[in-house]
Amino acid sequence: MDNYPGTGFPIFKTHNVLLKQNQMKGINMYSLLLCLVFAVISAGCGITQQAQLPAVKDMPDSFPAGADSNSIAGISWKDFFQDAHLTALIDTALKNNPDLFIALQRIEMARAQVTMKKAAFYPSVSGSVVAGAERFGDYTMNGVGNFDTNLSPNIDKDQQIPTRLTPDFFAGFRSSWEIDLWGKLKHQKKEAIAQLFATEKGRQLAVTHLIAEVADQYYELLALDNELKIVKKNVQLQLEALELVKVQKEGGRATELAVKQFSAQLLNTQAIEYHIRQQMARTENRLNIISGRYPQAIIRDTSLAIQQLPQQLKTGLPAQLLTRRPDIQQAEWELEAAEANVAAARAAFLPSVNLSPYIGFNAFRARLFLDPASFVYGAAAGLTAPIFNMKQIRSHHKLATARAVEAVYNYQKTLLNCYGEVMTNLESIKNNTLALNLKDEEVKELTNAVSVARDLYLAGYANYLEVISAQKGVLDAEIELTENKKRLFQSVVHLYRSLGGGWE
Repeated sequence: MDNYPGTGFPIFKTHNVLLKQNQMKGINMYSLLLCLVFAVISAGCGITQQAQLPAVKDMPDSFPAGADSNSIAGISWKDFFQDAHLTALIDTALKNNPDLFIALQRIEMARAQVTMKKAAFYPSVSGSVVAGAERFGDYTMNGVGNFDTNLSPNIDKDQQIPTRLTPDFFAGFRSSWEIDLWGKLKHQKKEAIAQLFATEKGRQLAVTHLIAEVADQYYELLALDNELKIVKKNVQLQLEALELVKVQKEGGRATELAVKQFSAQLLNTQAIEYHIRQQMARTENRLNIISGRYPQAIIRDTSLAIQQLPQQLKTGLPAQLLTRRPDIQQAEWELEAAEANVAAARAAFLPSVNLSPYIGFNAFRARLFLDPASFVYGAAAGLTAPIFNMKQIRSHHKLATARAVEAVYNYQKTLLNCYGEVMTNLESIKNNTLALNLKDEEVKELTNAVSVARDLYLAGYANYLEVISAQKGVLDAEIELTENKKRLFQSVVHLYRSLGGGWE
């Protein structure tokens, strides 16, 4: 058996030793790779512990006013509001309001986000046409390899590689596909879907607020109509009183001071009329703006005095707010989206697996580019783990967790606000009803006082200041009565909105 020169080892023995060394190197590299992957995965799992979110306080089982299985919130706004002009105005606003159009576009954007997140599960395929050239150095692996290949007797002239400047032509398709091993893409899709539902609930919330605002402004306008009638009536009464005192002055039964006082009172009341007209113009323009149209007259022929309240204002159970109020449901979906975002951020710590297949034609000669022999295909798989950008990923995870905690507190705040709104509006209805009854009695008493004061003044048992004071008192009381009834109707509207506004 031959030995290697200068050694006492046979050739085959030396070959076996080298082979074993190479095998040991391969085993060591494989073990090192496995250890690296295991260490990265373990580190990722250790870093991404589940975040603990705050607990949410449950709402009380019933409202202090008493629970009922039914609620006015279950009534459609078309049935809840009995005024035909008001329902027509609400319908116009729902069709033309710019904010609702904006809300619809936000829904479209959220829907596009869902489509994008769903598409992330599938490979991205792009067409690629590449033409280039490169000169390899004589002392590089490619340069030596190309030169040596051209010396081989096994290649023909078409396979000769240009060594001075080597062209490269490729046309085909390249793809990239991330395999969702840890659920990152799944949670990103879940977040996008939750945001879509939250956006839809946001649109419903905008509808609810729009209906309530139109009703608010409409009752405001009816109240101003009624106040204008009251002022006009008092202007007429004060004109008659002024004429009367002028006659009495000519007869020597009144002084110039009395005339001036009655005249000043008349001027003050006439000024109030123009203030009311300005408020009417502002309210009408506000209604037209939220109805999506340019200024025009608001059609109305009903008086606030004949408007009817619902026979029984049922609040239902507090738990019904969870299914009817769009803002609560919006907060719930936003909380779910935030939790999904945290889960996706946790998965970002773990390695990602990407596949990169390609197929097409590749050649270094243009005339051979579309030759069947130039057809190529291939694929590569890669495992990518974050190492040096771990701080950035950890910060993103903290940000997502903080947003999730914020979403919990926002949900809790929404529950507190909703329950508080219902309670406030129930109290407002009760107190405004009691105040309305008392104010109505006050107006009756002051109206009688005006008649008595005028009779006593004509008989000489009262002075003109008492007449003026009585007239001013009844004017103020009638305006306050109108304001009180307006507030009562608005409280009913606010209760309807706070209970869910007809949404199921």
